[in-house]
Amino acid sequence: MNHLVFEVGTALVLVAIAAVIAGRLKFSIIPFLIILGMLVGPHAPTIGIINLKFIESAEIIEFLGRIGVLFLLFYLGLEFSVGKLIKSGRSIAIGGTIYVLMNFALGLAYGFLTGFPLYETLIIAGMVSVSSSAIVAKVLVDLRRTGNSETELILGIILFDDIFLAVFLSVMSGLLLGGATSIGGTVLSVLISIGYMLLFFVIARKGSSVLNRLLNIASEEIFIIVVFAALFFIAGFSETIHVAEAIGALLFGLALSETEHSKRIEKLVIPFRDFFGALFFFSFGLSIDPLSLGNTLWLTLGVVALTILGNFVAGMIAGRRSGLSHKASVNIGLTIVSRGEFSIIVANLGIAGGLMPILKPFSALYVLILAILGPLLTKESKRIYNVLNKVFKWSNQNVKNK
Repeated sequence: MNHLVFEVGTALVLVAIAAVIAGRLKFSIIPFLIILGMLVGPHAPTIGIINLKFIESAEIIEFLGRIGVLFLLFYLGLEFSVGKLIKSGRSIAIGGTIYVLMNFALGLAYGFLTGFPLYETLIIAGMVSVSSSAIVAKVLVDLRRTGNSETELILGIILFDDIFLAVFLSVMSGLLLGGATSIGGTVLSVLISIGYMLLFFVIARKGSSVLNRLLNIASEEIFIIVVFAALFFIAGFSETIHVAEAIGALLFGLALSETEHSKRIEKLVIPFRDFFGALFFFSFGLSIDPLSLGNTLWLTLGVVALTILGNFVAGMIAGRRSGLSHKASVNIGLTIVSRGEFSIIVANLGIAGGLMPILKPFSALYVLILAILGPLLTKESKRIYNVLNKVFKWSNQNVKNK
């Protein structure tokens, strides 16, 4: 414990170096931070007084990373208008259903075709079905796409995905852990989650005047204390009713997006979002042992290819059904392909339930590859669209429709 501050400081220096390199290369910082985290950790050497194992500080770094997820999702919530989201409710429900059903079906098919037993196959299908809120939020912010026409639908799919995750985890907990959940209890848990989300939409629409008065604080110091205290309390409370803490932060941001203080809050949050967000991706890499990944390489590459295809097709269908252009629909499919924290949560449930040990390295490699490819595909979505447009002549179709 005597070297805790020094360990955390060493980790921060490494993160800073990775950030500088990524900036020089004009590349997303996310892959650099994940790979950096993998290169250090329990298997890393000790160089003089610098201990790269991060054994004492691992829990602290992981907690700081969790804070990063909260700030990422909170900021993303601030960027959107609840009014527009409500108007897009039907598109979100249709798009979310298409996304979840298509990916879950592909995951089931892959699990059975590769010879996994039933429960392992269900876990794989769950992993394939849930996108990474943290990575998607980070990419949208980094690429300055929060104002794009398709981003509201992407946010809606993320929210819909979380409802599915709540249902899936409740059902699988009952199946794997035995007696943990009845059908009635599962239904009640889902209804509570949906009601909780709707509550924040109502607060955003009807309670903005009250929030404006409560946040009418002249002192910047007191203002930021009040906002952050509410953020962490709401995120923590969300976990107690089985709504992901990150989604609680997103909902709180959505509620505040309708207030006259939203821009002031955004300005204050940005430095915290960038700092703690970087620590999340580093801590995620820190949890992966690269030596355990080799045995699952080909198995993982197959499901990665299937995930990219399924997300692209689902994004195209959801976008076009919502009246978005082919270009915007391509952006949807390529943005939501990232996998991260939620897929790891699903895999850990299977491991806790005594399923095949291969799930751990399989899930780690699956998430690592898509956490790297996802931001890359999103960044290059314009070029990918241009290539596909030459093949399918989408722009010519749009001209004819006009």
